[in-house]
Amino acid sequence: MSFSLFEKILDPSQIVSGQELESRYHHIWHMDEPLKAICLLTPASTDEVSSIMKICYEHNLPVVVHGGLTNLVGSTETYGNEVVISTERLNSIEEIDGSSRTMTVQSGVILEHIHEAAANTDLLFPLNFGARGSAQIGGIISTNAGGLRVLKYGMTRQLILGLEAVMVDGTIISSMKKIIKDNSAYDVKQLFIGSEGTLGIVTKAILKLEEAPSSRNAAYIGFNNYENVVAFLKYMDSNLAGKLSGFELIWRNSYEQMTSVSNAVRPPLPYDYNYYVLIEALGSHPQIDHAEFQSLLEDAIEQDRILDAVMAQSPSDIEWFFRIREDVNNLVDFMKHDQHFDISLPIPFIGDYIADRYQSLAQIDGVEQIYAFGHVADGNIHFMIGKSNLNDDLKKKIDHCIYDGLKAIGGSVSAEHGIGTHKKDYLNLCRTPEEIVLMKALKLTMDPKGLLNPGKIF
Repeated sequence: MSFSLFEKILDPSQIVSGQELESRYHHIWHMDEPLKAICLLTPASTDEVSSIMKICYEHNLPVVVHGGLTNLVGSTETYGNEVVISTERLNSIEEIDGSSRTMTVQSGVILEHIHEAAANTDLLFPLNFGARGSAQIGGIISTNAGGLRVLKYGMTRQLILGLEAVMVDGTIISSMKKIIKDNSAYDVKQLFIGSEGTLGIVTKAILKLEEAPSSRNAAYIGFNNYENVVAFLKYMDSNLAGKLSGFELIWRNSYEQMTSVSNAVRPPLPYDYNYYVLIEALGSHPQIDHAEFQSLLEDAIEQDRILDAVMAQSPSDIEWFFRIREDVNNLVDFMKHDQHFDISLPIPFIGDYIADRYQSLAQIDGVEQIYAFGHVADGNIHFMIGKSNLNDDLKKKIDHCIYDGLKAIGGSVSAEHGIGTHKKDYLNLCRTPEEIVLMKALKLTMDPKGLLNPGKIF
């Protein structure tokens, strides 16, 4: 098609086409694969996004939105017949309101920049995960991302007060309110949160902030029994009175690889235990909180609740502890090919389920590495599987091994990454036929031509 239609509403520098697309890509892990698209557009305002969508709707042009390109389920993949809208120019933090404890941001703002801006005003945006240096808030909202502090603060959904989005025909839906309580009929913004860009394009949001904590304590704990992990979660959560903010579980072989000599990251605890838990507590009284945290760990050892513990003694220790958990490259870099999972299941079932998966995966020809870790306090476990080839049959065998038992125990194939293209064949394992019919009805109503992120989810 001619780009003259877009040239009427955008500056030439906002239109990327032809050979220029070779410098673009669909994911930060696939920078060597040139982007396949009709063109890529970089609007700088909600009105420009609206104008683009009006043209695309009139001319039946499929649209895929690109943010930080850290999605892990294929939600930003393209096939060559789409118009790509990049939110990179929608990168302004418009306001920080200390009294209402809110931040108004455009969708292209990077999560780490939100953290920094909040910290500069003694506030906290608690959402946190490893890709914070690249992930943009629009994509985070569109996938309802989780991360390391869901236990205390909830998923992205719980941290969005207001939202602005553009629908497929260019209509702007603006619900930009700073209030927490608004029970006036349907909460329309929730339609766009977690919909992976299939119902509308998020362009702006009002984020809920918290008072910045003045204390942060962390520790690694060793266990040999999963039931003791769960009991310790309850013990710490009840005794810390709301201060427990993170409770990460790492299986032994994952911990060993994450802290191996080749990764130049030393282990806080020796390789003597079956499970390693990283806990974090945020508070407001540094000396008192530190003493309380230490006392709880000492009491837990005396009571045989835990086998071993090492507590961070400085901010650099805390960064070291969390770097071990967050830097998944320490696993990926040693895999010929990798396959990722983010399943969700009831906490009591996690120990046996993961043990069974380890045994079953080890029997699959082509599986070379198996690593498990995750946010056990909210039932979200990540698997990273190293494999010898990209054969589709091998991929499906691994998928079936990970997913097949989830339906019977009320689990989910996606805890926080979404469905995209990679998991849509398994949506029926965690959603009823009636739910899927309703989802498709919403999609048909809001996107009757099927132009927004086509081929994703369904």
